Amino acid sequence: MPEVKSMFREVLPKQGQLSMEDVPAMVLCKPKLLPLKSVTLEKLEKMQHEAQEVIKQQELAVREQQQAQPEQEQAQ
Repeated sequence: MPEVKSMFREVLPKQGQLSMEDVPAMVLCKPKLLPLKSVTLEKLEKMQHEAQEVIKQQELAVREQQQAQPEQEQAQ
């Protein structure tokens, strides 16, 4: 930032304490990396995947039962 000339001149005291006003400056911090997926979204996707696996297992069990029934009827 360029220096701004003020209409007041600086005066340093000959005796006593010297005080200085602290001018707040902008402080930069490291950027924070945000996850692409939230923890909640990951949990929901995991639950959905598990539910799909259960459905696949149930469908396989039903198919096996259907295949087993005609074999039992043929054996009789």
